[in-house]
Amino acid sequence: MKQQKKLIPAEFKGIILILSAAMLWGTTGTSQAFAPTGSTPLTIGALRLVVGGIFLFIIAIACDRKFYRNLPMKPVLAAGVFVAAYQIFFFWGVSLTGVAVGTIVGIGSSPVFAGILGLLLLKEKLQPKWFAATLCSIMGCALLAGSSSTLTISIPGIFLSAGAGLSYAIFTIFIKILLPGRRAGAVTAVVFCTGAVLILPLLYGADLRWTLQPAGFLVILHLGIIATGISYILFSRGLAMTQASTAVTLSLAEPVTAGMLGVFVLGEQLSFIAWCGVFCILLGLTILTLRKPNKKRGASR
Repeated sequence: MKQQKKLIPAEFKGIILILSAAMLWGTTGTSQAFAPTGSTPLTIGALRLVVGGIFLFIIAIACDRKFYRNLPMKPVLAAGVFVAAYQIFFFWGVSLTGVAVGTIVGIGSSPVFAGILGLLLLKEKLQPKWFAATLCSIMGCALLAGSSSTLTISIPGIFLSAGAGLSYAIFTIFIKILLPGRRAGAVTAVVFCTGAVLILPLLYGADLRWTLQPAGFLVILHLGIIATGISYILFSRGLAMTQASTAVTLSLAEPVTAGMLGVFVLGEQLSFIAWCGVFCILLGLTILTLRKPNKKRGASR
C-alpha cells in the first residue's frame, strides 16, 4: 500500500509564520530598553521603519531586480501611508496616555478593526472561534495593561492609539489585497520603502548622536532588520494563507512575548493580574489555532 505524506495545511503554516512574526515584534520593547540616553520612542520608530525599508529593498532586489513591476501604485501608496501612520499615532498616543493604556487601545483595537474591514472589503467570514479568541485576547491585553501601577487616561491619547490600531488593520488589508500572484518579499519591500520615505521628515532636526554609540547602533539594527524586515516578511507570507482578521488577532502574541522577555531578560516582575492577562491571550491564541477534526475516513497508508 502506498504511503501518503501528511501535508501541513496552508492555513496552519500561515498561523506559524504570523506567530513567529509576532514573537519578533515582541522583542522591540526589550531592545529599546538598551537604547542609549538621548533616544526617543518617535525617533526609534522612524529609524526602525527606515532601516527596515532599506533591508527589505536589498533582499528584494537581490532576488529580482525588477521586483516592483506589476505592483499597482494606489494600494502600495495607501499601505505605505498607513505603515507610517501607525508609527506616528502609536508613539504620539502613548506619549499622551501612557504606555499601558496606549498599548491596550492600539494593539487591542486592531483585531476588531481588521475583522470589520475584512468582512466589508474582503468578504471574509468571521468564524465563531475568531470572536471567542479575539474577545479572550483583548481581555488579556486589558489585564496586562491594568496591572500597571500608574495609569494615565487622556481622551486625545486614546483616540490616537485607536488610530494606530485602525492604521495597522488597514495596512494589513492592503497587504492582503496586494499579495495574490506576487512575492511576499517584493510586496513588503515596496510598501515599507514607501512608508520609510513618508516618515523621513520626522527625523529632520532630531538628535541622532546616540545611534553612533555601539549600543544605539545595535538596537537600530535589531529593530530594523529582525523586528521589522524579517518579521514582516514572515507576516506577509503567513497573511497570504490566512484571513486578515485571523492574522491581526494572532499578532496579539506580541505583548505576551514582550512580557516574558521583560521577566527573564530585564528582571521585571509580573503581578498576578498580569499573569492572568498572559494566560487569557495564550488561551485566545490556542482557540484560534484549533482545527476542525478531519471527518474523512478510509485514507490509505
